[in-house]
Amino acid sequence: MNFSVLDQMKADGRLPKHVAVIMDGNGRWAKKRAWRRIRGHEKGVDTVRTVVETSREVGIAYLTLYAFSTENWQRPEAEVQALMALLTRFLKSEAANLNKNEIRLSAIGQIDRLPPEVQSVLADAMAQTAKHQKMTLNLALSYGARDELTRAIRKAAQKVADGELTAGDISEEIISQHLDTVGMPDPDLMIRTSGEMRISNFLLWQIAYAELFITPTLWPDFSREEYLEILENYGNRERRFGKTSR
Repeated sequence: MNFSVLDQMKADGRLPKHVAVIMDGNGRWAKKRAWRRIRGHEKGVDTVRTVVETSREVGIAYLTLYAFSTENWQRPEAEVQALMALLTRFLKSEAANLNKNEIRLSAIGQIDRLPPEVQSVLADAMAQTAKHQKMTLNLALSYGARDELTRAIRKAAQKVADGELTAGDISEEIISQHLDTVGMPDPDLMIRTSGEMRISNFLLWQIAYAELFITPTLWPDFSREEYLEILENYGNRERRFGKTSR
């Protein structure tokens, strides 16, 4: 990959400001090797590190990773516990690297549903990196878009009940202000690995005009080179937002 291409894309405003990723395929990657599913998730952490560092290097301002969904709580208890332990280790080990690269950590979703130790480690990592402005790494944890929208509407409805808003005040902007991603730009690009052709309850409101890229690559095999190729592909797409090219 010639970085001058990406540099020119950034100068032209063709580099996405916000990339969202559905990191799919860890379990299948492990199954292909007759390993336990958690081995796939462990290998997937290496890919997370690669994508975070590459995003920072090329100038992506926001990176949202779908790390654990509300539906994932329905997985076998042993797998959920292993995923929570892996998340804890990741947060503890990566805080120094995030600080080194001036990356702020944030999280969206039902954070209060996470185990207390995970909540504590997450809060500490977020506090340690809160001052950074070069890039934001946003983890979707115990996250589901329908749940997020339900919570947002409840908050807005409560303000109507309290007299802070009227029903006529409710607008797209008001709804956006009550979402977990308030303060962040909507994703420009959404990537899904493993070839599945679905959105899986991920940022349904925010990706209304995102460019979609589905790759058959399983997440543990997703490389820096493929990521850079997708970014270049994005830069060559024409984004019309419902308008004509004229």
